[in-house]
Amino acid sequence: MKVSAFAKQILFSGDIENKLFEVESIEFDGFDLIDVPSLPVRSHKIQMSKKTAKFPKGNLDQDLNKARALHSFANHELLAIEMMACALLIYPHDTEELVKFKRGVISALKDEQKHFRLYCERLNELGYEFGDFELNSFFWKQMNALKTPAQYLATLSLTFEAANLDFAMFYASEFRKIEDHKTADILDIVLKDEISHVGFGVNYLTKWREDKTLWEYYTQNLPFPVTPARSKGKIYERSLREKAKMPPCFLSSLENFDDNFAITKRREWKR
Repeated sequence: MKVSAFAKQILFSGDIENKLFEVESIEFDGFDLIDVPSLPVRSHKIQMSKKTAKFPKGNLDQDLNKARALHSFANHELLAIEMMACALLIYPHDTEELVKFKRGVISALKDEQKHFRLYCERLNELGYEFGDFELNSFFWKQMNALKTPAQYLATLSLTFEAANLDFAMFYASEFRKIEDHKTADILDIVLKDEISHVGFGVNYLTKWREDKTLWEYYTQNLPFPVTPARSKGKIYERSLREKAKMPPCFLSSLENFDDNFAITKRREWKR
């Protein structure tokens, strides 16, 4: 199957199963570039909402709050799937390096499909379905500004997925405290895969940075209003980023960066 056909099926099919479509081999014998669509095509039940998606601030022992958390996690996975499919369509692959880059994107996309299925299966076990709650579009709103693969990796891999390192570790711990080991185990799987996704971004940005430091190249490729603060979660775990091969000088700059972003300055978590 050609890469463009694979990506278009994900991006322009409203049915969830088409977005979770799996293919054994992808052909790169040509490319069909498109403009970024205003939104991915989704069926009515799973359309993005203008309403703010509510994430529980605690009390995860309650099934409703547990379901809202899982629903939010699943939405982030679906957004990542759609953004990755879009990346396959808006960037060329006219060099061997760009073909390898896209193969890496496809590998990460398959992981996100796996994560989405795991979250939804757990959601179903609690008596809920994907689409039962609001679905935000913040990640997707950045897609139109990602004109190059470097901007894409800076935003998705080194920012949104890097933040998920912290969130996955934090919430795995929280779910274990209430003895919900099923959900915690899913978050462990997500965390392991996200380390490799962040490492993928680090690898390519390091290759492409030329005479700039990785930090300089990263921050120059972030679209406004996204800042490095978005790459940190409720906690900040340096060791996870070290596993993703972020260099010490980059991590020092990240640790010292502060723009008063609310996510990293939330009030104490309610258990």
